[in-house]
Amino acid sequence: MTAPMIEGKRADSARRRERVLKAIDAALRSGEDITVSGLARAARVDRTFLYRHRDLLERVHTAAASPPSEGRQAAVTRASLQADLANALERNTRLAQRVRQLERRLSESLGDSAWADSGLGAPTDVDQLQRRIALFEQELAEVRGQLDERTEELAAARGANRELTRTLNQRN
Repeated sequence: MTAPMIEGKRADSARRRERVLKAIDAALRSGEDITVSGLARAARVDRTFLYRHRDLLERVHTAAASPPSEGRQAAVTRASLQADLANALERNTRLAQRVRQLERRLSESLGDSAWADSGLGAPTDVDQLQRRIALFEQELAEVRGQLDERTEELAAARGANRELTRTLNQRN
């Protein structure tokens, strides 16, 4: 690069810096929100210019964080505050409903648990247990019937055995 080109770039950079500083002052006086993008637009520079010049970027962040001074109005309006309040009230209502719902679920769960632990309540699977009892009673009746048949068969076999033994004894 030639010396005149370097001087031209420095002069251009100085003009841009001056426009950025004037934009920061104007934003502070007007009370508008201060952002990097907004100041870059107001100063007619690219945002990368601000990011390349750390001192300007620090001034932008400092100005954005500074509280409103006397004569500088805050960017908060009555309508925005009312909207924020309405949103906060709506959120509070939703959260209160959710808390009530969770409390009800917890209460039911703890109540069921306490009832089951106390032994006062019926088991939750009473119907299943009653079906099993009915099946066992049917099986028991079938097994008793089989036992009675076998007992009768055994009695008949004993009687036949005695008769045979008596017949054999009389022959001898």
